[in-house]
Amino acid sequence: MDLTPATIDLQAAKRELHSLARRFGFAHAGVSRIGIPQDERHLLRWLEAGRHGEMDYMQRHGTLRSRPQELVPGTVRVISLRMDYWPGEAADANATLADPQLAYVSRYALGRDYHKVMRPALAKLAGELARSVGEFGYRVCVDSAPVLEKALAREAGIGWIGKHTNVIARDAGSWFFLGEILTDLPLPEDEPASAHCGSCSACIPACPTSAIVAPYQLDARRCISYLTIEYKGSIPEPLRSALGNRIYGCDDCQLVCPWNKFARAAAHPDFKVRHGLDSTRLHELFAWTASEFDQRMRGSAIYRIGFEQWSRNLAVALGNAPASPEVIAALNARRADPSALVREHVEWALRRHADAAADAQTGARPVA
Repeated sequence: MDLTPATIDLQAAKRELHSLARRFGFAHAGVSRIGIPQDERHLLRWLEAGRHGEMDYMQRHGTLRSRPQELVPGTVRVISLRMDYWPGEAADANATLADPQLAYVSRYALGRDYHKVMRPALAKLAGELARSVGEFGYRVCVDSAPVLEKALAREAGIGWIGKHTNVIARDAGSWFFLGEILTDLPLPEDEPASAHCGSCSACIPACPTSAIVAPYQLDARRCISYLTIEYKGSIPEPLRSALGNRIYGCDDCQLVCPWNKFARAAAHPDFKVRHGLDSTRLHELFAWTASEFDQRMRGSAIYRIGFEQWSRNLAVALGNAPASPEVIAALNARRADPSALVREHVEWALRRHADAAADAQTGARPVA
């Protein structure tokens, strides 16, 4: 990064930042310092405990995540920005979760891939700010660089990190994306956000797989979002029933958070529901071909997990669904799937239904 011109009026630049943030669709912008040593220690303990699972990139980047000045030399501030994504027009999330015949997709993935929305907006904002106040160095990030974005967002006053490890804003809950601009522009810092979870711990028992092992501590290896998105292998059998009908991500800890009564519906039209993913039957999605998945999910955050992993997740959900001719037919249709991973999960689902049918015939009570 080049040295920041001494002629830039930093207070005026901060005002212009807020104005541009609103223009480009961001609900909040804040500026933080770069030193977060306590969060770095928390990260290292988390990695040492192996709670990152198979996300090897977390281990590989190590302390680079907590030291933006090493990631981009010359960085002295991080601008954090919030963009709300709650799809207000979507089918009720709790109602979808309660219907085991329907597929549940995490609310953030119902519309267009947020990377494709936020990255251009961040780049335009930073470029316009440089044109307005004077040239400075910067790099924009949207999950594209190893950055401890939650800790930096807290330091920038966006919100605090809740007991479920998501960032919560007092005026907007937690249904939002974060993006960052690493910069050599020494803007005035904002006050860090204070925590307001208090004695509430509703998110901890709400987790279907008990992945929130203690307040502010998440074991990704048990997290449904990790299992359905980041994890590429065979989903551990003891956890499969807990996935229920969740085929991409999980929102349970956010759905019970009382602060989300203040959630704001997404302003950006690209976050509106696509392809009926808020209320589609599981067997209908499982009937998609690879080319149909490619055509419909291209441009969605879901696209990156690929057809095989998508099918694996659906097979588990179909195994958890009530038996019906449609469900059994959908599973049988893919017993010879080219993917060994998919075949394994299909066979598990069929055995689960066969066992349930046998228990029903003998009058045996199912084991929880």
